[in-house]
Amino acid sequence: MRALVTGAAGFIGSTLVDRLLADGHQVVGIDNFCTGITANLERAYCCNGQDPRRFTLVKADIQAPELVDIVVGANPDVIFHLAAQVDVNTSVSDPQFDARSNVLGTINLCEAARQAGVRRIVYAASGASRYGTHARLPVDETNQVDPLSPHAVGKLAGEMYLRAYAEMYCLAPICLAMANVYGPRQSPHGAAGVIAVLGSAMITGTPSAVYRDGADAYDYVYVDDVVDAFVRAGGAPVEITGTYNIGTGRLVTLTEIHGLMSAVLDGASPPSPNEDPCDELNAIALNATKAAKELGWTPKADIAEGVRRTMRWLCATLEPEAPALVVGA
Repeated sequence: MRALVTGAAGFIGSTLVDRLLADGHQVVGIDNFCTGITANLERAYCCNGQDPRRFTLVKADIQAPELVDIVVGANPDVIFHLAAQVDVNTSVSDPQFDARSNVLGTINLCEAARQAGVRRIVYAASGASRYGTHARLPVDETNQVDPLSPHAVGKLAGEMYLRAYAEMYCLAPICLAMANVYGPRQSPHGAAGVIAVLGSAMITGTPSAVYRDGADAYDYVYVDDVVDAFVRAGGAPVEITGTYNIGTGRLVTLTEIHGLMSAVLDGASPPSPNEDPCDELNAIALNATKAAKELGWTPKADIAEGVRRTMRWLCATLEPEAPALVVGA
């Protein structure tokens, strides 16, 4: 399979690139490196030692007119669309920038796919924000959508454009509505990744802006499991289209997350919170039964194991002499 991955140098994108290459596929990555990190692609470049054509990276923005030529030249069987502006706070402070990235960029990709004759697009949708607040959890795909931020509106608009292109031009999009994704390579310096931010604060001893009193709870899904969902969606029969929740269905509080991190760091104490930002949602969990039935996907990593792997990566990344891990962790 020939795959094209937008946002290839990002957290999820680079992990997907590694998985596709490990599975023997040829990959073309696109990234504008606004937030992507070159180091995330070191493993991908190593694959070119045996076959120089296995992985190619193109530095470009998905809004650029030349995207059509890039997609036509790559001639992919599947496009995995992960390039996006992901910060909710940025979408509030600069909604035009968010819309250009997430709406106009997705339209440009749809046009490129249409002109290149690529039917299958797998889109990184937002599950944690598309449904708004619901008293009955976990929510499934039949729940009414209720986006509560410019970012959520933009990501949902991307889904709607993909659906329109499917009707007009026979594209075959699958939208993966993801819960809160976490794991190695997630930036510990932004607001999007609660586990990475809190873990970084605990390791370095700096104040945390995300640790609160445990009143909020979220559905956390490990990055390797999310990548597995992308791979399954990319390989699904072309007749399968639509939106699929990708989550565990379990609510986990920040207090639980902190306890798991403390266990990895041998009982480290949390830093004092320095602010209490207003989050988009108070609680959200996703029912992924549809993905299990139609894509054969179920999450494998439980929260304890996922946090342990993430903390190991953070320790190695942030401090060469970070607090010792518990024996056997």
